[in-house]
Amino acid sequence: MVSATTNGVKVSVVTEYQAEYSNPLQSHFVFSYRIKIENGSDFTVKLLRRHWYIHDANGLVREVEGEGVVGQQPVLEPGQSHEYLSGCNLDTSMGKMAGTYQMERIFDGKLFKVVIPDFTLVVPYRLN
Repeated sequence: MVSATTNGVKVSVVTEYQAEYSNPLQSHFVFSYRIKIENGSDFTVKLLRRHWYIHDANGLVREVEGEGVVGQQPVLEPGQSHEYLSGCNLDTSMGKMAGTYQMERIFDGKLFKVVIPDFTLVVPYRLN
């Protein structure tokens, strides 16, 4: 697990290779990632947008932006958390992802970015 905290909001990520949906002979590797967002600040915050950078081992970088996460824009009171599961396809057996969430502090409408820490996507046999 990797974690990063920005302005009191902690983002933790756990990844898993999805062998049953992958086809290494056709250079198709599927990974899932579970993200937990914890509001450790003193303010209620809302997740508005996500911005990802997805890197594969061939040097290809994809950029993905959009509203919310998996169709939601969660609002987190101080001390609350939100978890979601998503996935990523790569053409290589190794890669990494990182990015930011755009959040809004409900109290005054202030927008701020929360870092999503770099995390690796690796087929388990590559770790031997």
